[in-house]
Amino acid sequence: MKKLFALMLSGILVFALAACANTSTADENSNSTAPDAQNSNNADVNSLTDNQKIYSGKATKSLVIYFSWSGNTETIAKEIALQTGADIFELVPQNAYSTDYDTVVDDAKKEQNDNARPEIRGRIEEPASYDIIYLGFPNWWGDMPMIMYTLLDTYDFSGKTIAPFVSSGSSGFSNIIDSIKAAEPAAAVLEGLSLSSSASKNPKDQVNNWLTQIGQK
Repeated sequence: MKKLFALMLSGILVFALAACANTSTADENSNSTAPDAQNSNNADVNSLTDNQKIYSGKATKSLVIYFSWSGNTETIAKEIALQTGADIFELVPQNAYSTDYDTVVDDAKKEQNDNARPEIRGRIEEPASYDIIYLGFPNWWGDMPMIMYTLLDTYDFSGKTIAPFVSSGSSGFSNIIDSIKAAEPAAAVLEGLSLSSSASKNPKDQVNNWLTQIGQK
């Protein structure tokens, strides 16, 4: 009788210990799911490529498009791309402009008078994938170079944010912002960055201040 009672007591103890072990394992497994879920959420942010930022609560992609003859606008464009991680696309005319300043001045004026649309070499890949467009150019005769109008005629930037920047002697944007708004009425055009020829040679600080001001940093 005592043997039987001892065997029954041993069985009860074994069952109780097994139940406790299962409960402990379940608790450990339950606790381990929280860090995994948190890491999964962080991965969404960490997996963003260099040209993506968190803007207005969503991932955005930006592109710098620029035309430069003397190199001043190009320096600004590359600084913007460096500070924002944006992709970059240079507008290159199919028929290159002269390297002579006086000749370019005359050609630019003629293009304006003719309302010309110089052909662009190459195309922007997947333009619809970009949310923010940084649009850069020199001020020629108080306006954008006509190749910029070719760009705005070719691509629809409706629903996108356009952040213009210009290099000039002293004219700034003139009335160019209004021209961009007229060409892209369904886009949001931000306050632009205007730099003189001398300031455009080392634009790091001005670009940083501008990007902060328009909410892109």
